[in-house]
Amino acid sequence: MAAQIIDGREIAKQIRSSLAQQIQARLEQGKPRPGLAVVLVGDNPASQLYVKMKQQACQEVGVYSEEHRLPASISQSKLLQVIDQLNADPKIHGILVQLPLPDGLDEEEVIVRIRPEKDVDGFHPINVGRLAIGAKAYVPCTPAGVIKMLDSINCDPAGKKAVVVGRSNIVGKPVAQLLLQRNATVTICHSRTKDLMDECRQADILVVAVGRPQMVKADWVKPGAVVIDVGINKAGKKTVGDVDFDQVKDVAGWITPVPGGVGPMTIAMLLANTVSAAE
Repeated sequence: MAAQIIDGREIAKQIRSSLAQQIQARLEQGKPRPGLAVVLVGDNPASQLYVKMKQQACQEVGVYSEEHRLPASISQSKLLQVIDQLNADPKIHGILVQLPLPDGLDEEEVIVRIRPEKDVDGFHPINVGRLAIGAKAYVPCTPAGVIKMLDSINCDPAGKKAVVVGRSNIVGKPVAQLLLQRNATVTICHSRTKDLMDECRQADILVVAVGRPQMVKADWVKPGAVVIDVGINKAGKKTVGDVDFDQVKDVAGWITPVPGGVGPMTIAMLLANTVSAAE
């Protein structure tokens, strides 16, 4: 029997609708509109597309948004000045610097410069540390979206074996921590893992975030497992994930498509973090 699809577009639509109501209620109470500033340095086409999608989503739910487009040639000190101005701006509750930054700019210094309470990406070391100890923190948007998707199908990770393929600071590590907080038994795999296929095949919940097109095949997946594919890759003219969807859908119990799976959730969770920052 083919797997059931976890429709990220539909779940994200419900989240955006709920946020729009929350924002409307804030405005009726005389509270300020949540504000998000997006900083885009250089002219990376993928980054430009992401920023455009974020701006549209802000407009749809009623978040005030500003876009700061800066040349790739900007100096580190000028970029930090822009961050300082946004930190001090009461209209702005969340600051997002679109990564990656052009060569020659220090990404880490820029992330640390954002005030932790405006760090809606959840990348500041203080938020990363708070997440690690299980304290209240801004959670990176993609991992937060993954957990929402599990909730949407009533998949309780408690007692289940979860395997996360990928150890990035943006997805792999935080999603593993969130699964641990939900009492899953978590294994993190990566390029040096021996017998990767065997590790994956033990997973009740398999989260794949490595950036290798269609790497995970049907024989990597435990029958009935929940498979969350975070990858977005170009294969010719097609957009594909890290999971071979056509193969794996015949083995898994639930699976996310690419596109239309985790992607829309990332933007929905960014909006949710911005509204939380305003609250």
